[in-house]
Amino acid sequence: MQRLFSPWRSKYIETFSSPGRGKKACILCAAHRDHKDDEHLIVMRGEKAYVLLNLFPYNSGHVMVVPYRHVPALTDLTEEESSEVMRLMKRMTVALQSVSQPDGFNMGSNIGRVAGAGIADHVHFHVVPRWIGDTNFMPVLADTKMISIDLKETLLKLRKALKARARR
Repeated sequence: MQRLFSPWRSKYIETFSSPGRGKKACILCAAHRDHKDDEHLIVMRGEKAYVLLNLFPYNSGHVMVVPYRHVPALTDLTEEESSEVMRLMKRMTVALQSVSQPDGFNMGSNIGRVAGAGIADHVHFHVVPRWIGDTNFMPVLADTKMISIDLKETLLKLRKALKARARR
């Protein structure tokens, strides 16, 4: 059996999932309501969902597609919300291919805390670009995940790619 080891997620888990912290506002709801897209790294907004960069990315360009409505599971989404989430995931895949030429993608959602959801009460979907050989020794030896590009730079590149595609 192989094991996936990701110690860098401990800061994320401590930040958003610590038991006994008391009920705090949903960070995904707050991000879209604040209308501070640069501050919250929101790449784009749709009618039923929006896209933002993950603050604790697995790889450069790791985005999350988030329905505006605060529901915990995929099965709680309306057909319109589900359709827009899939459309946004496709758009982000095209934009990420344009911006950083990944060799592949991981896409999905962790539904429920037991499945690894750091934010279990608000369903969201990950699009993670992958490159051949994109893992290295840093996470294991130094408790550090290397992200080779600044999040703000990625944000601007993705927005530019989306605008260029929309003009076609």
